[in-house]
Amino acid sequence: MRRISTRIGMLVAAAVLAVVAAGPAQGKQAGDAAHRTRDESAAYFVMTDVTRSEFVIKLTDPRKIQHARDLLSGASHSEPHVVGRIDKRPVPYNWRWSFHLRPETIDFFDFAIEVCDATTPYVEDHLDEAGGPFLPGLVWCPWTSKLVREVPQP
Repeated sequence: MRRISTRIGMLVAAAVLAVVAAGPAQGKQAGDAAHRTRDESAAYFVMTDVTRSEFVIKLTDPRKIQHARDLLSGASHSEPHVVGRIDKRPVPYNWRWSFHLRPETIDFFDFAIEVCDATTPYVEDHLDEAGGPFLPGLVWCPWTSKLVREVPQP
């Protein structure tokens, strides 16, 4: 039974990784109004990992924002870890790090494959290697990640 559960967990993790790695279809936006609406509905959360380093993520999907708030309030305990695709550029809301997670790729998981696991400082120290054998496809899924608080929009 444990063997079946492990295989199911690995299949689910692979499916989540495939969806996140694929990202959304690229298309033209309907202008600045659509961009402003998305920014106004964004929410920002601080996550930590085993190193206790703080990393800020930006969520724009209302369903994911609600899931993050449910995790923080204790209303949910499922899928507590963060996964997403790295963008190798700093952003103002995550000033401490020279990379961030692309908001449209962020999701949550229970279990994931080992190839996307790393601590925040390790990613920072090896950012030039990310996207190759280290964090293939720039997908990052820190196994010990957890949300600790919501922060105001910068």
